Amino acid sequence: MGKFKFIDTPIKDLYVVEPTVFGDARGYFMETFNDEFSPYVKHLDNTPATFIQDNESRSKKGVLRGLHFQKANPQGKLVRVIEGEVFDVAVDLRRDSETFGKWYGVVLSAENKKQFYVPEGFAHGFYVMSESATFVYKCTRLYDPSSEGGLLWNDPDIDIKWPIDGEVLLSEKDKKNPLLKDLGFSF
Repeated sequence: MGKFKFIDTPIKDLYVVEPTVFGDARGYFMETFNDEFSPYVKHLDNTPATFIQDNESRSKKGVLRGLHFQKANPQGKLVRVIEGEVFDVAVDLRRDSETFGKWYGVVLSAENKKQFYVPEGFAHGFYVMSESATFVYKCTRLYDPSSEGGLLWNDPDIDIKWPIDGEVLLSEKDKKNPLLKDLGFSF
């Protein structure tokens, strides 16, 4: 029996992942990644990909990070929250996709232990809903600052339904991200 349940979303290749959690009075144990992911983790050209970098960030309530992507070296990401709660979003930027410009979001928390697989070809971001959150993720490619791209978090044409509660805290870079119609880029 598999340790993970891969749940389809309305966007092809984008999955919510539910791990099997074993718990008792002492606490819990779960696998967060194994070779069951192999059929799902692919490069844009459909060749198999592997995760080669792990990242961790901690943010306070109201922080919105994103929407980010890498142009020349696109990253697939397996994301989860180990403390707190976030609303995690992916936007399809694959030009030949029938869902180009569409988004999907999921609540990830330390409590629900869900993961989100965001393949290459998507912009990605998250909003912190709890007092703070620790966000961890695996990437299929190394971070490449020369390849950074961004999409404005509140683009009205994409119309992401963020569960905003109070002030939104953005980096200076994320405040200046372009709208989809002005992006001039797709995968």
